[in-house]
Amino acid sequence: MAGSSVSVDLTQAMVTAPVAAADWLIVAPSLITMLGGSLCLMLRKNTQLQPKLGIVFLVLLVLSSAGLLVHVLNHGVITMVMGGWLPPFGIAFTVDPLGATLTLVGSIVALCAGIYGVVTVDGTGRRYGFYPFLLLLMTGVCGAFLTGDVFNLYVWFEVLLISSYGMLILGNDRIQLDGAVKYGVLNLVGTNLFLIATGLLYGIFGTLNMADIAMKVSELGNPASGTIATVAALYFLAFAMKAAAFPVNFWLPASYHTPNIVISAVFAGLLTKVGVYALIRIFVLILPESLDYMADVIGLVAILTLLTGALGALAQSELRRLLGYLVIAGIGSMLAGVAIGSNLAISGAIFYAVHSIIVMTALYMAAGVMFYMGGSYDLRRLGGLYQRSAGFAGLFLVLAFAVSGLPPFSGFWPKVMLVEAAFGDGRAWLGAAILVSGFLTTLAMGRVWIYAFWRGGPEGTPDGTGVAVSGGGAAQLGGAAPWLPMFVLTALIVYFGLQPEWMMNLSIEGAGGVLEPRGYLQSVFGEQG
Repeated sequence: MAGSSVSVDLTQAMVTAPVAAADWLIVAPSLITMLGGSLCLMLRKNTQLQPKLGIVFLVLLVLSSAGLLVHVLNHGVITMVMGGWLPPFGIAFTVDPLGATLTLVGSIVALCAGIYGVVTVDGTGRRYGFYPFLLLLMTGVCGAFLTGDVFNLYVWFEVLLISSYGMLILGNDRIQLDGAVKYGVLNLVGTNLFLIATGLLYGIFGTLNMADIAMKVSELGNPASGTIATVAALYFLAFAMKAAAFPVNFWLPASYHTPNIVISAVFAGLLTKVGVYALIRIFVLILPESLDYMADVIGLVAILTLLTGALGALAQSELRRLLGYLVIAGIGSMLAGVAIGSNLAISGAIFYAVHSIIVMTALYMAAGVMFYMGGSYDLRRLGGLYQRSAGFAGLFLVLAFAVSGLPPFSGFWPKVMLVEAAFGDGRAWLGAAILVSGFLTTLAMGRVWIYAFWRGGPEGTPDGTGVAVSGGGAAQLGGAAPWLPMFVLTALIVYFGLQPEWMMNLSIEGAGGVLEPRGYLQSVFGEQG
């Protein structure tokens, strides 16, 4: 009847309590990057304003991500559900130490890239969307790290892939288009596999909320049977493609050397790590029993990825391709941690992911400086850079030691954790592969140092002349923009090497959150979790 009212108890279906002000930090990274990307897009013709506006929003992203990590460390796992619908009906953003840590590290790297791009991205690159694409990329990266829903993870993957396609062809050179085709085709295959697996997962459980699936999997009598095994295999293949694991890694060295060097730096630092993060979420949090019977397969893939990356780096004379293979080798170390699956191993994989994000970004930036100084990315045409800048030579040596896993820098400690976990779990062959890959990486980086810095001049010139190939563009290196990001990232590498306790404890806490997800489940479902 008109005028009659019916009392409805919304507490059974919706969150009726107001959201705490601090909890809005969960969605702040995505909102900041979307807003910043939109404004940069609208003002794309103002090429002088683009860097300033982009950097302001990237600073806000770093601040919000730092606040989010502090909030999580102080209050535990936190959840916000879109539309106020109670899980598993509403799409959840659920943030634990693992997601918050990677969000902050990724934000710092993005800010460094935005500053570095002030010099390396010209007016045409700004006009055609470098800063909007960078902010949109971070929307997808942050969303992937913070979501608590599998389908939402797929959506954020699509957001970062769309922006990465735009960044890859920025400049419209023929070699960029060729690299974009190789990059796009295999990622399209991986995306389809991801979607198929997600559809099967929904068909089995009737939900895509990560916490809800984790609870239902634990109640199954035979979690390794039938469709679930198929889903696990599809997810592994999809994320292995996105992480550039063997044998579906050929797209990375074929594409990462084609765009502007700052874009290569962002890609090398962030994109493959999102694939590894997704593997940890799926196999450790959601389908842990699947990891038991797939561990040997993942371990074999890890070994082949480690060796392929290190040997590929040794075989390269083009610096950017060499660094691309080092990205692949690092993925092998992280996969080794997933294969072992213990707390120490997952902690090592998380620590290594943080290290790899920082060091690979810094190495690509250093490669850009080497090009401006020497005029080429070809090691045969480089030489005498030590004479040009002894300080930069020292900085590069730190990065070379770090990526090789040598003390006293950030790459040493996660490798120690991974090797200890491998030998402790009876997987000596996996620990040996990590050590062999590190040795080969040391040789590859030593070769770069000798060719580019130590010898006096490029190939074909008398050694000791200090002759450099002309046309490098060293005049563009004025100001702090190309140097400040490298110094910041290198300082982090040194700090995590000399004072590893904080990062190590954070990695252990992140690993514990996915291996023993009681806090994660309670954040989503309350005490019933």
